[in-house]
Amino acid sequence: MPERFNAEFWHYLDKLVNSSTVVIDRPRGSTHPDYDDEVYPLDYGYLAGTTSSDGGGIDVWIGAAGSTRKGDHRVEGVLCTVDLVKRDTELKILLGCSEEEMRIITGFVSSHHMGCYLLRRETE
Repeated sequence: MPERFNAEFWHYLDKLVNSSTVVIDRPRGSTHPDYDDEVYPLDYGYLAGTTSSDGGGIDVWIGAAGSTRKGDHRVEGVLCTVDLVKRDTELKILLGCSEEEMRIITGFVSSHHMGCYLLRRETE
């Protein structure tokens, strides 16, 4: 794939994210609404005013270096997920996540009935 397409993808994703409000509806340490044994290792939420394949807002994970201030987000990667229970696929955006945090998120999502693929943003 030509390099310009890769750069354009991240450019457009940055524009979408930085023109959106991040809503954290599952803070770090909270339990999953359907699975009491699953505790969120990082803040998790969505971009207000966007639409994902499940009809909700586009999901985001926010790392320690992440921000919830509009226009102050750094996209570090995306997580492509497959959920066999919901029978859907989604794209989850990783904001301000370190390599270790991306590893933790991948481990959290890759359990039970879900699988994922991590696409890291290359350093520019």
